[in-house]
Amino acid sequence: MELSHHKKQLIEDVGVLLEERANLSPLASRIYALLILSCYEGMSFEDVVTSMQATKSSVSSNLNVLLQLHYVDYYTKPGDRKRYFRTSQFYIKNTMEQQVHLIDKELKIVQKVNQFNKEHNPEKFKNEKSLGLLFQEHLEDQRTKINQKIEEINQFEKQA
Repeated sequence: MELSHHKKQLIEDVGVLLEERANLSPLASRIYALLILSCYEGMSFEDVVTSMQATKSSVSSNLNVLLQLHYVDYYTKPGDRKRYFRTSQFYIKNTMEQQVHLIDKELKIVQKVNQFNKEHNPEKFKNEKSLGLLFQEHLEDQRTKINQKIEEINQFEKQA
């Protein structure tokens, strides 16, 4: 399966972002990007191997990681032994949940830094208090908004 130059570039761009955002390996992020940009029926294992120009074992192990993270699903067709891979039905929800997880981790650190400076660097805390608290508020606002969207997706899932 030959990919257009435009699709290859978009896979690379999306892959770089996923590598950073989802903490995926380079190949896993490119496979995930490929599946995001593929039709709903997904792709056979062989098509993924050909598109990625990687070894079967590398593609297989990276697809297994994506399966474990629930970023992708696979299915088989009656009478066909091939496995077909596609993004999980609500992969956007998975991405948003990952963002909330990262925000929670960052919030804990920001709170510790603010508390440390309050106790051990009172002058610095007094001068920078509003900056640390503004950043903490920003993270809390982001978490709230993302959680609201996740709830909207949950409602959509119930209707589907």
